[in-house]
Amino acid sequence: MKGHFQGLAGKPARPFFYLPVAQHRIYLTMPTRWISRLLPAATNTRPSEWSRAAIGVSLGTLFSVWICSLFFGLPVAMHLIGPLGASAILLFAVSSGALAQPWSIVGGYLCATVVSLGVVYCFGRSLDSACLAVGVALLCMCLLRCLHPPAGALALLVVLADPDSASLGWGMLAPVMLSAVCMLLAALAYNNLTRVRYPKKAAEPNPTVVTGQAPADPGITAEDLHNALQQMDAFIDVTPEDLEELIRASEQHARRRSIGEVFTRTG
Repeated sequence: MKGHFQGLAGKPARPFFYLPVAQHRIYLTMPTRWISRLLPAATNTRPSEWSRAAIGVSLGTLFSVWICSLFFGLPVAMHLIGPLGASAILLFAVSSGALAQPWSIVGGYLCATVVSLGVVYCFGRSLDSACLAVGVALLCMCLLRCLHPPAGALALLVVLADPDSASLGWGMLAPVMLSAVCMLLAALAYNNLTRVRYPKKAAEPNPTVVTGQAPADPGITAEDLHNALQQMDAFIDVTPEDLEELIRASEQHARRRSIGEVFTRTG
């Protein structure tokens, strides 16, 4: 019999390539689980929100580049369009995130520009200098609590600037900050006009968010959420205020579900 050998009792033994069924299933599910981790998670936003954000991104980027070009010329404004477009996506599409708040874009752009110009002054304009500027800018943004990912691209562009931008020297701060402020003003106006609260309001001091079922359960406060976020050794684009709102909304849905189940049983 092909793929088999005769056992001592004369019965065909298992094939050479035989695997137990359970083990075979494990081998099949392992690649599937690994691939599933690479797939994007489902979004919780509606297409109307996508359209709202897309219009805001286009208008905000156009406004920022246009104002910058009026004062510093179109070449300088076009040189900054990459980071501005990335910032626009944060400010209009995920405006509730911690990386999209006003201090994040203003402080992030300021740190990236100052660090990059300092690196250029000390080491000149080269690829090595640009990479160094990105790393130092990240450290400054973390220290000043103004982490803004598009500022990393800005650090690269300031070091590897075109001739028109490079001729400004330390004056490059002016077009960068003007563009950042214009983008922020556009986000403040557009988001609030379209009924999206921006920026996020400050949290109330230590409100009780979740009340435990057991009497001995002390519940969760805003301070607990803040401490839990600090304990996690990673960058998480969420604020304690967002977590409070999410927990409160979950409590409301749980109460409605519980009441519905009670009426279903009694009916």
